[in-house]
Amino acid sequence: FTSVKLPSLRRHLKTHSDEKRHLCHLCPKAFRTATLLHNHVNTHTGNKPHKCSECDTAFVTRGELSRHRRYKHTLEKPFKCTVCEYSSVEASKMRRHVRSHTGERPYPCDQCSYASKDAYKLKRHMLTHTGEKRYECYVCQARFTQSGTMKIHMLQKHGENVPKHQCPHCSTFLSRKSDLGVHLRNLHSYMEEAVKCRDCEAAFHERYAFLQHRKTHRNEKRFKCAQCSCSCSQ
Repeated sequence: FTSVKLPSLRRHLKTHSDEKRHLCHLCPKAFRTATLLHNHVNTHTGNKPHKCSECDTAFVTRGELSRHRRYKHTLEKPFKCTVCEYSSVEASKMRRHVRSHTGERPYPCDQCSYASKDAYKLKRHMLTHTGEKRYECYVCQARFTQSGTMKIHMLQKHGENVPKHQCPHCSTFLSRKSDLGVHLRNLHSYMEEAVKCRDCEAAFHERYAFLQHRKTHRNEKRFKCAQCSCSCSQ
């Protein structure tokens, strides 16, 4: 982050601090900045000061308004990937997408070797440790820790009348032909610029092959202590 204005830099530095001095007077939550607190209080009061000029919708934060305008009105996708043709409405989605090229997984599980490229998938993974089963089959009431597992169950156990489209390149089954098209584009399409593995010299022009290769490094203990025989995967 760089800025020509010192106050902007100071505000940015607060995003790296764990100190939360701004307390909500309506609930126990606390925030790093006054702006975050102000936006939070608006969720209590129902105040939505940021109004769309093209429709009757209003929002708590300016960022929500910007996303709304891009999704509903301008259709602008200002965040563009430098590796492929993907573009996004939101910066956060672009950061997740870029990790599909780099293989970066900055959200590690503290109970096993699993690491995720986004926080949501890590939360979903943690359910496998807690045993909590949030997802229920509406046909037989079987419960599952992950929505994906429930969908597979629905196809395998209750999908007699559901069309099943198998990927010609891997073992994935999808219920809709459009989903198969998305799967093929995202995982099996040829990429002109090869994605390089960060742990070895391997490089791949197909994302699926790259992700399969990354699994070979998952339990690899590359980090060795210089003072004893201990080695770790992270």
